[in-house]
Amino acid sequence: MALIKSVRGFSPHIGENVYLADNATIIGDVVIGDDCSIWFNTVLRGDVNSIRIGNRVNIQDGTVVHTLYEKSIAEIGNDVSIGHNVTIHGAKIEDGALIGMNAVVLDHAVVGEGALIAAGSVVLSGTKVEPGSIYGGTPAKFIKKIAPEQSKEINRKIARNYLMYAGWYKDEL
Repeated sequence: MALIKSVRGFSPHIGENVYLADNATIIGDVVIGDDCSIWFNTVLRGDVNSIRIGNRVNIQDGTVVHTLYEKSIAEIGNDVSIGHNVTIHGAKIEDGALIGMNAVVLDHAVVGEGALIAAGSVVLSGTKVEPGSIYGGTPAKFIKKIAPEQSKEINRKIARNYLMYAGWYKDEL
């Protein structure tokens, strides 16, 4: 069973039809929307400030979401896919974005709607990633625009797959 812990008077709020892996950790001021999946070894640590997660979000294995005390919050929109071993620290990820495996997105960065962050990239603090674009590298830089239909199709497919995967685990209860 996932570790769900209150801290400083804040308790996590978890939406409907959410899959929490057995060793996921959800702490403090965290709100998770509906139809999400939070995978193995993921930590959502809302101890020092707020974490807000929309609907149909998958946060894959080993990801850490955290913030700066009284300085940044983490916001993840709807229909977002966050790859394995990602670090999101006090950043805003807008609807339909995809964050590739092992990427880092730092405080006050904004990843625009439908944007893709390439695997292993580092999005520096304060970076504004354009909607519908691909950014990559260390530090992450603009690579190219992506057609909105292509971005939506990629993310819809991943989101649907992760809802299906979560169902496999729920069936095992």
